[in-house]
Amino acid sequence: MVPFRRGRFEELPEHPRLAHDLDKTRAVETNMISRPFGSMKVFHREIGDGPPLLLIHGLMTTSYSWRYVYGALGARFRVIAPDLPGAGRTDKPRAQSYGAPALAEWIGEYQRALGIEGCGAVGNSLGGFLCMMHAMREPKAFSKLVDIHSPASPDFRYRALGAALSMPGSHALLRALVGKDGRRWTHKNVHYYDESLKSLEEAEEYAAPLRTADGLDAFARYLKETLAPSGFEMLAREIAKREFPIPLMLLYGATDPLVSPRNAEYLARLIPAAQLVWIEQTSHFAHVDTPGAVVDAVTAFFS
Repeated sequence: MVPFRRGRFEELPEHPRLAHDLDKTRAVETNMISRPFGSMKVFHREIGDGPPLLLIHGLMTTSYSWRYVYGALGARFRVIAPDLPGAGRTDKPRAQSYGAPALAEWIGEYQRALGIEGCGAVGNSLGGFLCMMHAMREPKAFSKLVDIHSPASPDFRYRALGAALSMPGSHALLRALVGKDGRRWTHKNVHYYDESLKSLEEAEEYAAPLRTADGLDAFARYLKETLAPSGFEMLAREIAKREFPIPLMLLYGATDPLVSPRNAEYLARLIPAAQLVWIEQTSHFAHVDTPGAVVDAVTAFFS
């Protein structure tokens, strides 16, 4: 196997070659009122009956992304994995802001709606960044946090992306790039160390929200507003003023093509008390490429 060698979309199997635990989860819908997003319906997957553990997915993915860790984590925790506002099966409100502070606030509102404040949390990519921001602003929100491959330091790409999406016609360009179907786009832009893990099932899951006007608008606003460099700079300033308030594990791989491993080193310097753990032969989505290593690390950290 050659790492990150993407196969042809036309050759994707209908279902993943490795069985997963998605069908073991319970599909739950919750109606809530959010200050930034208004009245909305939130979809989440749930499994297990232990202490609550909140899983927050990253950009362009959904609660489906946790499919290979549901069973193992559900044996020890009550796992709750929502689709973020604008993603998956959750509503896609035309809110005033999709900035990182608004989404971090939403996580707290969602916890209160479910009665799980003070739970453990695991965030992947953008989800990890949002959980860190939420923890800084509400120190009692989580007992502990595992951050899997989140971006932390604004680089040129985020600045260029924000500038491009501020230009006239950028929305039409994004629609053209994503395409009417969206599955080829998601196949191209989700990267695994082992690309043979991909399937049409996954491509459909991630593409479906992008086919709607509200879903594409929410995705564009994630790219422009949530990933704005100001959000990363704001979090760094807040951490510099006071210590990160809860135990933190940074779970990263050195072979991530989406978020440079330098982000792990940056966070480790910013938060010296954080536990930095490296995983070999994995991707930005370590819970897909190396689910056993992720489960072992998470379980040990929360034990």
